[in-house]
Amino acid sequence: MHRFFVSPEQFDSGHPVIRGQDVRHMVKVLRLGPGDVVHLLDGRGRAARARIDSVGRQEAALTRLEEFTPGGEPPVEVTLVQGLAKGDKMDLVIQKSTEMGVAGIIPLVCRRSVVRLEGARADERRDRWQRLAVEAAKQCRRARVPLVRSPQSLGEVLSEIPSGTASILPWEEERDRSLGDLLQGERPGRVYLFIGPEGGFEASEVEEARRRGVAAVTLGPRILRTETAGLVSLALIMHKWGDLG
Repeated sequence: MHRFFVSPEQFDSGHPVIRGQDVRHMVKVLRLGPGDVVHLLDGRGRAARARIDSVGRQEAALTRLEEFTPGGEPPVEVTLVQGLAKGDKMDLVIQKSTEMGVAGIIPLVCRRSVVRLEGARADERRDRWQRLAVEAAKQCRRARVPLVRSPQSLGEVLSEIPSGTASILPWEEERDRSLGDLLQGERPGRVYLFIGPEGGFEASEVEEARRRGVAAVTLGPRILRTETAGLVSLALIMHKWGDLG
């Protein structure tokens, strides 16, 4: 069944409307028309079947049928707090972490961050990243689109971590505890995963995070790039506490 994301407002309507590029994809690629049934998703985990009533050049009108539980979301909610990275590295991280089941992504401004985003430039970049998350969610048939936040400082993120969250920070200087050791514990409902930028976290940042209850861990003897460390850590978390593999 073909799937289309719509806004929560359109999802709640008895006669939702699909607009933009999805209409062209519906007609030109999928060859769908009046009478065909598709799945609508609101990007927050809800899904419903809907029948196409009419298709124009710019929009398609549908009638909503029954709502159903789509499944496909992991049992643990992981927020990836990713240090801002240069070039297309952030694009890669957002695409692949979405495929792996991440619930949210917070770009993190660190002391060693080379990339600096402010004002309109930050808003434009966030909008682009959100579009990438939508496309990745479509490709891997997720019912939920991760929310990509605007860039935040470490202090801002630490101050908002919900109580009961397992917060993890891989760091190349950690020697006593590995991510594998930490994952032997009981599965939490929510995880915040902190990944440093190129150059890693400064020791003072790690200490600040530790004071807020974040667990520093090692990923092993090899130092991973920023775009690799988050995806490797996320894969291990999803394998042990989620539904990957």
